[in-house]
Amino acid sequence: MKLILRSIIAAWLVVLARAIIKKYKPTIVMVTGSVGKTSTKDAVAAALGGRFNLRASEKSHNSEFGVPLTIIGASNPWMDFHKWAHVIEEAVALILLPSHYPKLLVLEVGADRPGDLARILRIATPDAVVVTALPDVPVHVEAYASPAAVREEEFAPAYALKPDAPLIISKDDGHAVGMAARLPVKITTFGFEKGADIHIGTEKLDETDGKPSGMSASVTTPEGKSELKVVGALGRPQLYAPAAALALARALGLSDAEALAGLANYQPPAGRSRILAGQHGSLLIDDSYNASPTAVAEALSVLASISCSGRRIVVIGDMLELGRYSVEEHQRVGTLAAGISDMVIGVGVRARALVDAARSAGMTEVHARAFDTSALAASALKEEVKNGDVVLIKGSQSIRVERITEALLADPKDVGNLVRQEKEWKKR
Repeated sequence: MKLILRSIIAAWLVVLARAIIKKYKPTIVMVTGSVGKTSTKDAVAAALGGRFNLRASEKSHNSEFGVPLTIIGASNPWMDFHKWAHVIEEAVALILLPSHYPKLLVLEVGADRPGDLARILRIATPDAVVVTALPDVPVHVEAYASPAAVREEEFAPAYALKPDAPLIISKDDGHAVGMAARLPVKITTFGFEKGADIHIGTEKLDETDGKPSGMSASVTTPEGKSELKVVGALGRPQLYAPAAALALARALGLSDAEALAGLANYQPPAGRSRILAGQHGSLLIDDSYNASPTAVAEALSVLASISCSGRRIVVIGDMLELGRYSVEEHQRVGTLAAGISDMVIGVGVRARALVDAARSAGMTEVHARAFDTSALAASALKEEVKNGDVVLIKGSQSIRVERITEALLADPKDVGNLVRQEKEWKKR
């Protein structure tokens, strides 16, 4: 019954969202890719917010439900039938009555299964596209014939662009560069690689009162050199989102100064390498939103770059939807983790391969430990963390490793800075 209702609601949302787009004709920016979409979407909204009356997707609402809800301007009603009825009423009112509708929509789009983006593209056609990253082993690969098939789907919004429309891609991503070369669009590149149109200089770890506080780097554009700054989150990848946003802003006619003024308001979303104070004087790197092999490797490089007076502790939950690549990728990550940390904690059935690999790399059973659930891992870590420790916490959504972060917070009020704190998530 739930599947039938879901299909009916999805069909209605498509019809209503298409009608709204047809009536108001907003400029549509789509943000796609396998990692970094939400950060980039938020950075784009910040960069363009001073020039445009815009609306951006809430949180990570990038599905056949999330995209129409953004177009309608409604929050996720979850399983509340009355709230869904209200969403339909809002949409119908937008279609039938005059409204001050946004001139620009920033839509995060994603795919879990083949055909997901084709369904989204039937709702709206992009006027500009930002592609974040298309890694060798992307998330959701188990649902596809190959990693290349995932990359083709994630890149699909770019194929829908009209000639000379803006396409923003990472110069550091060979897959995106090769795929974009086939298109008659206006390509702007960003990244650390030499020759990027928006070139990011050497990244710098910022500190406040001797503790990590964010990232910064110079950025060079055709207008000259400026500075990118991200407060409250760590890692080289944090600089990609504002750089991509700056690239898109320039493509849409904004000056560097105007875009950077908007980016001063950008804050990295929850669960993306956010810095939080932990119990007993520890430091938490909360990267609990999701996990893929590429993203975990990047998070480990962040941990390796931080000086600490205590230990580096890595907590990694299962990386889901990797299919036949699962064991190999968990083992690879376990070996990487063992090379840079003093303790490795694996959470979930798949993460056992990660812990076994860490032990094979020389860690003892005391320092490489496996737990079936986040609750069990949290209980053990509460007794383990000490002053000066830096704890990296990362895992796929359904492993719920944000519960570990919550258990280790120095100030319980910081729970509002974590992912999945809505009451509907808390019930799960």
